[in-house]
Amino acid sequence: MRLTRSSAIIVFHMLMIRLQRTGRVHEPTFRVVLTDSKNGPKSGKYLKNLGWYDTRIKNKVEQIDVEAVKEWMSKGAKLSLTLHNYLVGQKVIEGKKLNALPKKTPIKKEVSVEAAKTSEATPAPAEAPKATEPAPVIA
Repeated sequence: MRLTRSSAIIVFHMLMIRLQRTGRVHEPTFRVVLTDSKNGPKSGKYLKNLGWYDTRIKNKVEQIDVEAVKEWMSKGAKLSLTLHNYLVGQKVIEGKKLNALPKKTPIKKEVSVEAAKTSEATPAPAEAPKATEPAPVIA
C-alpha cells in the first residue's frame, strides 16, 4: 500500500501487479509492472518493472522476476486475474485459475420463456395421501 497525503487526509491505495501493453499494432508485448491500483493499465505509470511477457512466443518463467513478485505479494500487492492465471499455469504460485472473462448476464425474456416451458412440461406431482393412525378401539 502506498501512503498519500493531501490536505491532512491520509489515503491508502492498493498496489497491483499487472500487465501493461507495449509493442506495435498487432504485435502485443507486455510489461509486468507494479503500479497503483488507481492507475489505468494504459496510463504508462508504474513503480517498478518486474519483467515482460510476449503472447507470440512460448514464454519462460525467467522472463519475470518471480522473487520480486512474491515479495510484493507478501507486502499486500494484488495480482491481476490474467497474471495470476499465468503464474498458476507456470506453477510459480499455488491456487486455482480464476475466470478473467466478463460475467454474462442472462436475457430475461429467454429465462422466463424457458421457465414457463419447464413448468408446463412437468406437471406438479400429486400429493401422496398421508398415513393416519388407526382409531383406538373402545371396548
